[in-house]
Amino acid sequence: MTTSLRALPLPNAIGLTTMLLLALSLAGCNGKKAEDEKKKEEPAIPVEVAPVTQGRIDAAYRGTATLEAENEATVMAKQGGVIEQVMVEEGDRVQAGQVLARLETDKLRFELARAQADVDRLEQDFTRLKSVYQRNLVSREAYDKTQYDLAAAHAAADLATLALKEAQIRAPFDGVVSARFIKRGNLIQANTQAFRITQLDRLRAAIYVPERDIDKLKPEHDVKLTVDAYPDQVFGGVVMLINPVVDASSGTVKVTVRIDAKQSTLRPGMFARAEILYDRHEQALLVPRDAVLVEDAAESVYLVHDGRAQRRPIKVGYGDAEHFEVLDGLKLGDQVVTTGQSSLKDDAKVDVVQPLKAAPATAAPATAAPAKAS
Repeated sequence: MTTSLRALPLPNAIGLTTMLLLALSLAGCNGKKAEDEKKKEEPAIPVEVAPVTQGRIDAAYRGTATLEAENEATVMAKQGGVIEQVMVEEGDRVQAGQVLARLETDKLRFELARAQADVDRLEQDFTRLKSVYQRNLVSREAYDKTQYDLAAAHAAADLATLALKEAQIRAPFDGVVSARFIKRGNLIQANTQAFRITQLDRLRAAIYVPERDIDKLKPEHDVKLTVDAYPDQVFGGVVMLINPVVDASSGTVKVTVRIDAKQSTLRPGMFARAEILYDRHEQALLVPRDAVLVEDAAESVYLVHDGRAQRRPIKVGYGDAEHFEVLDGLKLGDQVVTTGQSSLKDDAKVDVVQPLKAAPATAAPATAAPAKAS
């Protein structure tokens, strides 16, 4: 017996197709709905933002230096002997020629008296011999010898006077006693160091600049300095000298900076951070330094628009401690992310929060703070 296959009735085929299309439509709607719900459930990343501003920015070479006194001298004892009196201590201000210490001078005074006695004796001998010589009663040889002896006696007396004077150790210039190497009663030899005198009001700093940057710097360029002792203060200086020779071992050039004399809080030996300002742009677009990301030598920022972060490549120019100059990629007023960008990706949802403001400092009672030494 032969069995024949019968085709499904046409209404049943149409119903099956309709059911398939309906299932696909429902699946698409459900997928879109799930995607929308997932997008709505995407957590917002908290960030802080700041606007792109316009202002002045300086181009500077930044380096470090140790402050030095322009005038500093180690005062040596010119005579040997026992220290009889020390007149100054470390920290005392002194003037040029002021006596710092004295040596015992009894022996020196006796030597001066003996030398002066020899001068007096020879002067009398020469006066008598001169009158005799004028009458041709003595030889020229005897006359010349007495004259030479008198000159030698004067020289010996002058040396004894100088030795007595040099028994007083004096300051070579105005300044401050920064070190004392002797004590009363010490026996010292000639050319022994006794004091160090430093001029605190005339300071300089040596900054070693790589040779590739030296063409940017010129004498009279302004310099800004900061020191750890006064972190909130900026001190001024000016480029005084640029060494014409490159140090072959380090590839650097010594730049000497003269520091303004009125800044009396600075001291020799302080470690300073210096900025030599060599150019300035007045109306530059500025973006906070914290907003700029650097990857593979390329800079970028995250912009905030309609609650989402957009990564934007930029081109920067000069930079300082707080800002970068923007040459391309941003416009005035753009909001850029300054905090939280490490967790961002392009088109991420963000929640802009305001940075916490520091609470105002409460003044302490006058009795609570110890008095500062004047």
